[in-house]
Amino acid sequence: MVLAHRSYFLPVLGSLVVLAWATLWIWEQSPYGRYLNHGQLAEFGTGGMADSVLLPAILYVVGWTLMTVAMMLPTSFPLFEIFRRLTRRRSDHMALTTLLIGGYLTAWVAFGVAAHTFDWILHQVFDRSVWLQSNAWVFGAGTLLVAGGFQFTDLKYRCLDKCRTPLSFLMQHWRGSHALRQAFRLGVNHGVFCVGCCWALMLLMFAVGTGNVGWMLALGAVMAIEKNMPWGRMLSTPLGVALLGWGGLIVFNHSWSWPA
Repeated sequence: MVLAHRSYFLPVLGSLVVLAWATLWIWEQSPYGRYLNHGQLAEFGTGGMADSVLLPAILYVVGWTLMTVAMMLPTSFPLFEIFRRLTRRRSDHMALTTLLIGGYLTAWVAFGVAAHTFDWILHQVFDRSVWLQSNAWVFGAGTLLVAGGFQFTDLKYRCLDKCRTPLSFLMQHWRGSHALRQAFRLGVNHGVFCVGCCWALMLLMFAVGTGNVGWMLALGAVMAIEKNMPWGRMLSTPLGVALLGWGGLIVFNHSWSWPA
């Protein structure tokens, strides 16, 4: 089996990630690139197919899944590789690994749907508020401040510690009985902790442009370093300071234009 051999497993996953990045880049350059970008609040729901709820929703789910594969799948390669080694002697090891990855992506897609729903609600509020239409910067600044503040919470570090110890996570959650169901649940559980430590950074894409491949690469690299490098945990504090400073600077710059 292709995925049974170590020399094929990570290259296959790596190729999948590269394909996702390439697809996103091509999509961004296409006329449909606007369905990846949620930064233009004033243009949401205007004209043509954007007035339909179904098509943008479908395109969003597809785009978010591609972004998850491109950005988040590489950050969990250690877990997938350890699981592959643990189950490689089983006849159903390919199905188990596929379900593990599928469960992981399911957690992220669920978060994406929730984030998109919240984003849609914000757009409805935006369309009905003259003040917000004149001060759309509030959304970007607010997202930066929330993301920066979250870097200092206990929840961030509890979830991050789970993601940084894939072997102990597997030992805690994998028993081997009802293997197919348990593999999928293991992927979902790991995905939930991954969402728990990275959701605020992922929300930054709603502030800087969801379809911006450059920003996706930068954020993906930051999250991969946080989760997998020995010194990655030390990145959280300076990153939080930078995000709070960025958001605070936006507020400061715009506060001068507020009416007295």
